[in-house]
Amino acid sequence: MGKRILLLQGHPDGAGHHLCHALERAYQKGAADAGHDIRQINIAALDFPLLRSQQDWEHGKLPAVLQPAQQDIHWAEHLVMFFPLWLGDMPALVKGFLEQVARPGFAFNYDDKNPFGKKGLTGRSARVVVTMGMPAVVYRWFYRAHSVKSLERNILGFVGFSPINETLVGLAGNMKKPDAQKWLIKLEKLGASGE
Repeated sequence: MGKRILLLQGHPDGAGHHLCHALERAYQKGAADAGHDIRQINIAALDFPLLRSQQDWEHGKLPAVLQPAQQDIHWAEHLVMFFPLWLGDMPALVKGFLEQVARPGFAFNYDDKNPFGKKGLTGRSARVVVTMGMPAVVYRWFYRAHSVKSLERNILGFVGFSPINETLVGLAGNMKKPDAQKWLIKLEKLGASGE
């Protein structure tokens, strides 16, 4: 039996013609062909407000448009996030989405005995697929993949995702077709294996 896999597309341009979208389609094809159960969320298609206070984050109501997203995250055994690196980090739209859906009572619970709280999304794995203009090796070694590591440790890991793997795709803006095809094949294989 296949895994329940949620694909979270974080490219802010919802037109669907970017490398992030092609990588998601390749992963989805491999996963579907291998018998995994797939759900998809396109963050760019969702109209939601940004959180502006701790009070709202802790006690405010989740916008109705994001309730299905929370349900899909709860349903998933494996989460795959796709987004481009913008100004060295995930796009603001992705961060805003995560702030909304990863609320107390869902993603984690406060615990007076543990300052880190109780993880609410254990038993799930994740993969983060990031495209960028610079060579991936420069991002990984010179910049130490700081923003991706922060996402993995401070958001996904904090709420219980483990293990968390990453796929860093460099030189995305000037990628030649044969190189892009290699990445698509790789993502299709990852989809088939449910990783």
